[in-house]
Amino acid sequence: MSSEEPPSPFKKFIRRLLDYEHRRPKDVSPDSARDQRQEAREQSQAVRRLLKDVLLIGAGMCSAAFGLESFLLPSNFIDGGVTGISLLTAELSGAPLYLLLVLINTPFIILAYNTVGHRFALKTGIAILGLAVMLATVHFPEVTHDKLLVAIFGGFFLGAGIGLSIRGGAVLDGTEVLAIFLSRRLGTTIGDLVIAINILVFSAAAYFLSVESALYSMITYLAASKTLDFIIEGIEEYTGVTIVSAASEEIKQMIVDVMGRGVTVYKGKGGFGKKGQATDVDIIYSVVTRLEINKFKTEVEKIDPEAFMVLSSVKETRGGMIKKRPLAH
Repeated sequence: MSSEEPPSPFKKFIRRLLDYEHRRPKDVSPDSARDQRQEAREQSQAVRRLLKDVLLIGAGMCSAAFGLESFLLPSNFIDGGVTGISLLTAELSGAPLYLLLVLINTPFIILAYNTVGHRFALKTGIAILGLAVMLATVHFPEVTHDKLLVAIFGGFFLGAGIGLSIRGGAVLDGTEVLAIFLSRRLGTTIGDLVIAINILVFSAAAYFLSVESALYSMITYLAASKTLDFIIEGIEEYTGVTIVSAASEEIKQMIVDVMGRGVTVYKGKGGFGKKGQATDVDIIYSVVTRLEINKFKTEVEKIDPEAFMVLSSVKETRGGMIKKRPLAH
């Protein structure tokens, strides 16, 4: 009886290679590979955005807790909105502030879920709960007894905390949520409703505490609101410039070469005269910082002193050439 000859090492290698090729998945098509890269890029952006939101909300909680414990609570000052209601209730009832913040803000978190969205409501609930835990466990020292300093810097740190939380996609105060809800029902602006709510809060403070405390609390609110605007809108203020000129090509080239900024050109018609005669014109639009406005006007006047310019405030910009190239001197 003959036995089969054992395979050589070369045959073993070939067999393993064939088995590997058999088990290996088929080549991915270019479209599929592109989709996978796009999906991976979106997941990476989502993770970075989530980490950024967590850091912003955490910094906001720390700033708000510091402002409350080191400034406002020792001097019995309050702020506007739901935080002010919580501070006033804590002062009158003796209940812990951290508990009142959670209880009073809970209806507004539910309202945010129905009005704004579940993700915003979840972030807001976590932010408010985190602030309450921080107030209950972390004790910051009292910084000063000067009432004016307490009102200003207490409002500053509280406003910074609320602003950072908003940039992270949450709020530490339910007033804005209530204002959004009522504005949709009543047809009024959100700003008017926030002012009306705060008038009630400060009137109650003047009645239950004192007129002096209410006045200092209004300073606190003003400092907090200005800091909030500063945090949300950023350090730089941008100005949108619209230009209509017969020398549009030269102005466009100046914006790119001299100012180092991007430019957008619209096709339009300029009307003039009693009969409304119209001519085709290029409408130029660009965005500059407030430090560049004077230089921008000077450069345009050099090219066309009769150019028509409209300047408007811009809250925020993204992309483009705003932050990529420095101002040419």
